[in-house]
Amino acid sequence: MTASPPPTTAEELRGAGLRVTAARVALLETVRHGDHLDVEAVASGVRDRVGHISLQAVYDALHALTSAGLIRRIEPAGSPARFEGRVGDNHHHLMCRSCGSVADVDCAVGEAPCLTASDDHGFSIDEAEVIYWGLCPTCTAAPSS
Repeated sequence: MTASPPPTTAEELRGAGLRVTAARVALLETVRHGDHLDVEAVASGVRDRVGHISLQAVYDALHALTSAGLIRRIEPAGSPARFEGRVGDNHHHLMCRSCGSVADVDCAVGEAPCLTASDDHGFSIDEAEVIYWGLCPTCTAAPSS
C-alpha cells in the first residue's frame, strides 16, 4: 500500500471553502515556510512569488486563511501580529524581549487546553494561549552596553 500524497496548497484552500488565487497560494506557502512572520514579511514573501500585491489584499487574505484555520495569528503584547502555519495543536511561544525572536514550545501538559482556568465563568474553554517572555540565547550571551 502506498500512502496518498499530501494535498496541494490549492486543494487545501478548496477544502477550506476558499477560492483559489495565486495570491492566496503564495501567502499560505510564505507563512508555512516562514518563522512567525509579521504582515510586512508576509507581503514581501508573497511579492517575491507573484509580483505586486497590495497590503490590503495581504490583510484580507491573512484574515480569510486565519478564519479558515489554515494559519494562526498570534499577538504578543507590544509587538505586531505574527502569522504561522502550525495550527490545531494549541502550542505556545517563547519571545525574546530584546530582539523579538519567537520560538514554538509544545503544550505544557500535552492536551488542549493545557491550562485550566481558576474560574471559567461558565465558558466552555477549548484553547489556552501562553507566551513565555525572556531573552533568547543570542541576546543572553551578548555583552551589555
